[in-house]
Amino acid sequence: MAGFIAIIALAVLVGAVLLQVVARYLFASPPSWTEELARYAMIWAGLIGATMSFKRRFDPALFASDGSSNKMMAVLTGTIQSAVVIIYLTPILWFCFFGPGNNPARGFLLRHSRTMTDTLGFSTIWVAIAVPIMIVIILIHVLARWAGDDNETARSVTPASPDSADT
Repeated sequence: MAGFIAIIALAVLVGAVLLQVVARYLFASPPSWTEELARYAMIWAGLIGATMSFKRRFDPALFASDGSSNKMMAVLTGTIQSAVVIIYLTPILWFCFFGPGNNPARGFLLRHSRTMTDTLGFSTIWVAIAVPIMIVIILIHVLARWAGDDNETARSVTPASPDSADT
């Protein structure tokens, strides 16, 4: 589902930019809403794309592992990575709903629910909601790694050993 959303966001982004360029240079009259639409599509594509990157382990790693290293070291590095992700994302998720002084009225999402886009005429909550969605998806991927999802990924990425090759 995340891949589908990211593809749609990228298609909207490219379409809006293409329309902006064509209208600007061929007709000298670009629509005012294309730049804003491209910006919002870029936010969605980037944040949802980040969840896909995390799931596929394309995110930056502290230590490179070839899969044959010490099991204890793998657990330690996995724990450190999970802790960093949780420590970084949990406060952001909290402030999506609560502002300074734990006031829900000053939270990121509630403030966006009262703000309208300049040219498109909809609430910016539809853009801002991508942040907590991204965080929740990444936290689910962290839990999935600890539940064993990482083993399946490692097997599909690790090259086959010479002993298992068909002759």
